[in-house]
Amino acid sequence: MSVDEVIDTFPAFLTYWLNVRGRPLDEQIERWAAEYMAPWPELLAMQVEDYASQDLDWRRIAREKVFPYLSERLPTMQDAYDNLLRLLAPVYSKAEQMLRFDSSVVFVLYVGIGCGAGWVTPYRSAPAILFGLESIAECRWSDSEMVAGLIAHEIGHLAHQHWRAQHRKPIGTGPWWQLYEEGFAEQCESLVLQSEIWRRASQQGGDDWLDWCQSHQAWLATEFLRTVDAGKPVTPFFGSWFDICGRSQTGYYLGYEVIQELQKRHSVKKIALLDSIEEYARPILEQMAGYDK
Repeated sequence: MSVDEVIDTFPAFLTYWLNVRGRPLDEQIERWAAEYMAPWPELLAMQVEDYASQDLDWRRIAREKVFPYLSERLPTMQDAYDNLLRLLAPVYSKAEQMLRFDSSVVFVLYVGIGCGAGWVTPYRSAPAILFGLESIAECRWSDSEMVAGLIAHEIGHLAHQHWRAQHRKPIGTGPWWQLYEEGFAEQCESLVLQSEIWRRASQQGGDDWLDWCQSHQAWLATEFLRTVDAGKPVTPFFGSWFDICGRSQTGYYLGYEVIQELQKRHSVKKIALLDSIEEYARPILEQMAGYDK
């Protein structure tokens, strides 16, 4: 396994931001696309298309969710950036040992429009992990421990996709797949770092996020099942701009618990290659919800 390349766009962002930080918001957004993103048209297109696929206007998201906060989050972005540069190679090397998989990778560091702190996707026809510094700063995942956890989590996604591609197994969609793939990446993060960091708690300001999830586990499992069976989106369980009872990203906790249960019977690689995800995950959630009592 090797790090093929680090595409570092942050110096270009700092130059762009120096020129626009006092300008009107709409001008900042247009120049972000026309100037800062100009050398990386594929990166721009991926972000715009991600919102288009959700029937969302990327400019509205940028105007409401991202650009008003860039100035105040710039020091946090700088810290995250410094830690990413320092930790990418060693965490990737550790993942090679702990997960026992072999894939090349391109890392992309950029300031985007809120598409996510980490994003595993082909880039320039190569396996890549994209790190959105604006989203990392929003989540307050900038210190060494949090950045290491984020890297390990995204490598978990990379390993998952790599193994499935090797065995010609498709990448799924839908709520059960999201629960499974995010839980799998959480488990990989824990295995690589040999600890449970639970970065999600830091986004809540270090409150009782984990204690709350554990004490409300049955209720969360019931709510997830109810939401899925009603055909409603599970975005409140996963999106950082959404919450359930004031807690964001509780679906990651549920997914992790599902994978933990599966690992009692299967290896990590076997779990990565499962089909018919609902057949495995639903009984575990129903047990968590107390349906069998």
